[in-house]
Amino acid sequence: MKRFKLSKVLVPVSLSLLLSTLFLSLPGCSKSNQPAWKATNDKLIKENDIKVRERTDLVETGITPSLEPGKVTPSDSLKVIEIAPGVKSMMYWGKAVLVSWITMAPNAEIPKETLSTSRMMVMFKGSVDQLVNGKMEHMECTDPAPGYFFSTGFIGYKHALILDKGAENAVKAGPKGAQFVEIYAPMRLDYLEKAGVTPPKDPNFGTFAASTRYPSNKVFDFNDIQRSTLIAQCWSRLLNNKDAQASFLFMEPDSKFALHNHPEEQLMIVLRGSTEELILDQKVPMKVGDALYLPAYYVHGGTNSPQGCDVLDVFWPVREADYQVREKERYDAYNKIIPAGEEPKLVADIKAKQNGNPFLEGGVYVKGKLIFSGMFFDIPSGTWKSDAKKSNLLSLDLATGKVKTIIKGMQTNGMSVMPNGNLVVCNMAGHQVIEVTPEGKLVKVLASKLSDGTRIDGPNDVVCDAKGGFYFTDPQFIFDKPARSGKTVNYIKPTGEVIEVVKPGEFGMENGIELSPDGKLLYVNNTYHDKNRMSDVSNHVAVYDVKDDGTLANKRIFCMIFCPASEYDGETRHTSSDGCAMDEEGNLYEATAIGCQIFNPKGEYIGTIHTPFFPVNICFGGEDNSTLYLFAWDKIYSIKTNVKGLVLPKK
Repeated sequence: MKRFKLSKVLVPVSLSLLLSTLFLSLPGCSKSNQPAWKATNDKLIKENDIKVRERTDLVETGITPSLEPGKVTPSDSLKVIEIAPGVKSMMYWGKAVLVSWITMAPNAEIPKETLSTSRMMVMFKGSVDQLVNGKMEHMECTDPAPGYFFSTGFIGYKHALILDKGAENAVKAGPKGAQFVEIYAPMRLDYLEKAGVTPPKDPNFGTFAASTRYPSNKVFDFNDIQRSTLIAQCWSRLLNNKDAQASFLFMEPDSKFALHNHPEEQLMIVLRGSTEELILDQKVPMKVGDALYLPAYYVHGGTNSPQGCDVLDVFWPVREADYQVREKERYDAYNKIIPAGEEPKLVADIKAKQNGNPFLEGGVYVKGKLIFSGMFFDIPSGTWKSDAKKSNLLSLDLATGKVKTIIKGMQTNGMSVMPNGNLVVCNMAGHQVIEVTPEGKLVKVLASKLSDGTRIDGPNDVVCDAKGGFYFTDPQFIFDKPARSGKTVNYIKPTGEVIEVVKPGEFGMENGIELSPDGKLLYVNNTYHDKNRMSDVSNHVAVYDVKDDGTLANKRIFCMIFCPASEYDGETRHTSSDGCAMDEEGNLYEATAIGCQIFNPKGEYIGTIHTPFFPVNICFGGEDNSTLYLFAWDKIYSIKTNVKGLVLPKK
């Protein structure tokens, strides 16, 4: 949307004089025809010490924007035209860019045409067959409905495309119709004519050549676009051609943004949530479907609702001096860990049964094999009823692709490789933490009760320290009566004593657990957060200092986990953050409902590895321990990294 603390400061002249000079330098501008809002704009810039970033390449196109500057326009007041039979476009435009929200009836078609300008497209609902390089390619949006991902694990696809000027374009909707957004930059003059507007002959759209990150004339997944940090609490997926930039913005709940401006004109529409937009010196509420046009240098700010706000901003020209800088910072950090162009590959599909699901959990790499839990849940019925007798501990030979049951009839969960090469395994349904060999032989029970004699309920995830001890979470995710008063984190001392190190009530549902490379920090995930499972952690990872005796101190928030969009609209912040992993450099990897989110040792977001099904657990492995394996419901994916996984914290 805009919320950027601009860093390029101009000092030779006063801000008021500078802006006057800039406006007067544009064709058609003089002191006598300056916009009515400019006096207030200048006053706010001076009073609030707003820094002004200058552009000298702006041009006057001669096209009048469809929206009144600075005035919120509801969606039912936007232009709607028929592009073709069964194809309607809700559109609005600025001086050079036209945004078209297309709704297609089932099987409706946009006839073949040659594009007079570049077209950016993102799917929002349904499916189409789209002409690309002479072939019809399938595009769809399969974003799950609210809560749907909890019953299927399906993250879905949101396909996107950039077509160059001169490319052939044709679209046919699928059997359920389709909705998508098109951004034409420069704008389509024939669409203006369809909207009843006579465009100027040969308008001057300027000469721009911004760099582009995504190849044109090739379908890709919008979910693969990394979120760039524009300012604190403001994240955006950025997409651009050489002329204009689309910013698909997520603003955190209750976030606030100071007054600011920028030399690029802006077209804004609210997609989810709401915001109180500060337009010059007026507070104006904006809800879903409300649109706004902000001319170049127009001062604005805002405060977002408790649900946060998702917005599509379109800028002309591209914000190369700030947004593209932030985008480069994001990808540079991400590609230090995940090589550029590297994508997850499907390793194995452990076919789900119709009457249940072998829900894959745990996961460790041992000498060419992945060992993991195949947990049975009656997911199709929606009850998630478990059955330990139908659950198994499994081993996948990566060389042959064969899966072998090494322990039958045991509902295990998280696990970790011990210094002696054996595995410490959470026998969740058996209320135990056990030691087994990689071949599945039970060595011993490490813990079944706390030192005070209280039974362990449902050990979920476990991590080894360098002293011979083990931390494990017990979120009571079981289907018999709990024996303890609440969800906890526990420590098995090297002596065998089992103590409670995190008391009940500190998490809605603690789950994944990891140690830092030096063993001095313990990270704990929170999977669920709603009015019935409240805690101070919410959609975050907590971190504790580890004391010499294994107990914990100084609980604090380490990082924020992104949720599925629907989770911000109610009383939940369910991230489904489950298993986690650590590399040798101290980067934390979190399996969540939107993919594997990565954070650096400072808790700063690095990026997300997206898979079609959301990962439940993750581990490092491979010959050099630099392959990340992602266990996603009944599927396993892998991706190569530039780092090595942490084997064991240092003593």
